[in-house]
Amino acid sequence: MSRDARWKALLELLVERGRLDVEEAAAELAVSAATIRRDFDQLAEQQMLVRTRGGAVVHGVSYELPLRYKTARRASEKQRIATAVADLVAPGEAVGLTGGTTTTEVARALAVRGDLATGSPALTVVTNALNIANELAVRPQFKIVVTGGVARPQSYELIGPLADGVLGQIRLDVAVLGVVAFDVVQGAAAHDEAEAAINRLLCERAERVVVAADSSKLGQRAFARICPAHLVDTLVTDTAVDPEAVRRFEEAGIRVVAV
Repeated sequence: MSRDARWKALLELLVERGRLDVEEAAAELAVSAATIRRDFDQLAEQQMLVRTRGGAVVHGVSYELPLRYKTARRASEKQRIATAVADLVAPGEAVGLTGGTTTTEVARALAVRGDLATGSPALTVVTNALNIANELAVRPQFKIVVTGGVARPQSYELIGPLADGVLGQIRLDVAVLGVVAFDVVQGAAAHDEAEAAINRLLCERAERVVVAADSSKLGQRAFARICPAHLVDTLVTDTAVDPEAVRRFEEAGIRVVAV
């Protein structure tokens, strides 16, 4: 197992359990305890975990796994969700995309749609996510608008007041939100308050709002609210969603698409 794969596995286990012992992690990954100790030390230097005697714990109360380590989690669900979200976008529309692994897949699904291969522009994409802008910038038929701001290394998103100037001057047909939590009562939420603020502005500029979230994020709550549930028009999720959760969202006036 490569170091990057090992680090990704360690961080995912840590997020799931909150705490890991060296011996436990070594057994899970079938490597030596010495290797795990080195991994923990190096990850602690990057402030991605906190070292403890004999192990490690998550870094802080509101821990967020950096985007580059989340790409493989629920990958098949995210790809199905992304395809369904992309199908909700009409040629020529202006689309806002927040950062995140699911919205990155939405960008990729839009990029391969045959009916968006030509146009002037075929689509206008507004995003605060540097990785999404980078992937779509090679598509000459897409008009890419990137908000200003300061780059947030965990999610590659631009945050801060510099984005207000751009977002205050535009109108979107649809905003696609990647979220860490979506609840009927608490609404859509993110870990970081500055990230949530930019996502909120995208919602306010859009005619309709789509939340793209796998079922593990539904009914969950996070630190910073993006928007209340009643501002969301459509939720696209996977088929593992709890039927009771679907009923609650639909009663709140949200169309639910499970794929």
